[in-house]
Order: sequence, then C-alpha cells, then structure tokens
Amino acid sequence: MLILAAVVAIFVYGMIAAMLGTILPDLSSRFHLTPRQNGTIALAQALGLMVASLGVGPLLDDFGKKVGLMLGLGLIFLALLAIPRSTGFRSIVLLLFLLGMGGGIVVTGANALTSDVGEAHRATALNLVNIFFGLGGLATPFISANLFNRNWVRLCYTVAGLTLVTLAIQAAAHMPPPAGAGRFILADAGPVLGRPILFLLGLLLFLYVGCEVGVWNWLVRHLIAQGIPETRALNILSLGFALGLLIGRVGVSPILISVPPVYVTLAASVAMTVTTFLMLRTNNPGAAAVLVFLAGLSMAPVFPTTLAIVADAFPRMTGTAIGIVITCGWAGLAVSSHIIGAIAGGDPKRIRTALLVIPASSVLMVVLNLGILAMAR
Repeated sequence: MLILAAVVAIFVYGMIAAMLGTILPDLSSRFHLTPRQNGTIALAQALGLMVASLGVGPLLDDFGKKVGLMLGLGLIFLALLAIPRSTGFRSIVLLLFLLGMGGGIVVTGANALTSDVGEAHRATALNLVNIFFGLGGLATPFISANLFNRNWVRLCYTVAGLTLVTLAIQAAAHMPPPAGAGRFILADAGPVLGRPILFLLGLLLFLYVGCEVGVWNWLVRHLIAQGIPETRALNILSLGFALGLLIGRVGVSPILISVPPVYVTLAASVAMTVTTFLMLRTNNPGAAAVLVFLAGLSMAPVFPTTLAIVADAFPRMTGTAIGIVITCGWAGLAVSSHIIGAIAGGDPKRIRTALLVIPASSVLMVVLNLGILAMAR
C-alpha cells in the first residue's frame, strides 16, 4: 500500500509537470502571451516548487509523509479546478505558483516515502517508482493531442479528478509515524548544512531540473516554430521525451544494483550533452522524435539516482536533506525558464537558440559529477 501511495503520487506529479508545456500554446493564443510572459509563468511555477520543497522537509520529518502528500495533492486539485477559469496573465501566474507548491510537496514526500520503504536498494527503488513520473508525463500531452483534441479545459478537469482519487489513496494508506532518527532537530541542522556534498548534489539537481523542465515547458513551442504541427509536436513530447524517461528508468534499475549511483549520473550527463544538442539541430519531425526520445533516455536516471545519493549520505534528517536538494532543483527550473524566455524575447523562432541552455548545463553536470566522484573516493 505504501508503494502504491508513492506510485500514484509520482504519476500525478508527472502529469502536472507536463501540464504547462501542453497547455501553453493554447493559453498563449487565448491571452496573446509572449515568450517572455511564458517564461514568467514558468518562473511562478518554479517559485512555488521551491517554496514548497524547502518548507516541507521539516514537516515530513516531524509529522510524517502522509500529511505532506495530502496537503500537496489538495493544492494541485484546487489549482487545476481554477486554471480553466483564469482571466488573464496575472491569474495564470498565481495559479501556476499554487500548482508548483502542490507539486513540490508531492514530489518531495513521495520520494522520501520511497527512500524509506526501499532502503536496501534505494537507487533502484527510486528509479522504479519514478517510472510513473515518465508515465504521467507521457499521458498528459498524449491525452491532450489524441483523445481531447487539444481541449485544455477538459484536460485540467480530468487531471483534477485523478488527483482527487490519489488523495483518497493517501488517506487510506497506513503510513508509519516519523522515526525518531529521522526527525527534524534544529541542533542537527548545522552539520547537515555544513557538508559540501549536500551543495554539490544540490547544484547537480539545479542544472538537471533546468534541463528537464526546459524540455517539458518549451519543446512543443520550439517544434511548432520549426513548422511541425501542434498535434505532432505534442506526440513527440509524449511518445518521445516522456517515453524515453519511462524506458530509461526501467533499464537503469537493474544496473544500479551493482554500479555505484554516481557513475550512472556521470554517464547520463555525458549522454545528455550530446543528445540535447542534436535534438535542437533538426526541423525534421522524424529525426526530432528519435533525438527527443534519446534525450529522455539520457535524462531518465539523473533525478531519482541523485536523491538516492542524498538519502545514503544523510541517514538522519533525510526528508530535510532531500527537500533542500530538490529545492535547488526547482531553483534551476526558475533560472533556466527565465533565461530561455528572456533570450527568446517576443520571437518564437528564437526559442531554438534559447534552448541551447540545456546542452550547456549538461556539460556543467559532467564536471559536477566528476567532483562528486572525487569526493566519494
């Protein structure tokens, strides 16, 4: 039941992670939004993720994962109900901030719960559970393009309904109370915050999340600007990128049983550098689909495997440590979205140039992984 609770929560988070990129073309058309305003909307969601992830760690350590998961899912449900009633740019910014807060709480709580349940093979367990993030990310643009004919209002209400079902599952699950060893103790915060590996891992996730969410939020608009029809672009996002994330996490899980996690994140960073650069160099739909899939495959193990490294390094105050590192990740989302939107300005055709932020960040991830590996040795 605990694994089911974590799985459905991660699935919902995957759906809302792909939500903005899926509905953004229609929102932009309806409210005449510029790429710069798109960047501000993505920034608002990132700030919500950051605020929630930073604040929820002590809550999880003191009151347990159930409280956090139910709170986060409740915020997601309310935001999804309200987005179709938005009246313009300002209301969208506010609601995406609320959606981000709910998502930040859910992803931190679900990964912390998985870390507790799968302690013996933590990296493998986290990658397996996060398969459902890829499945959720695949579902949102696929449903929008193929079942709802890009009806974004119906999409929001459908995901809200699934969120309500997930909330009921969390309520029914019997989650153990927080263990004394894992509780947030202010006197122990100094040693946790003072360990350099925490900040190296945080910076790694800062760069990675900026890359991944850059694809979720901007790929469809980039492909449309290259002359690819919107329905085809949405299918490339779902059956390309999201499917790559899903298959990659399935494939890497048995590898992590015998290979140290930091070697996996290093190899993934190298592959990301190559695949994301090539992904931005083509305007052919078939080649774009293949390269986007390979980019998703490359990115797949980074997020959950990094969290496994964090949990292994911080057996005390694990929720707090995971929350800090995830918050660094959302900071990367905020910065990359702002940079991408600013570079693109008011011209959708410049999104391709702006998205070169992704392979550049991947190069820095390679350097960081080498530093983490040296520290581990």
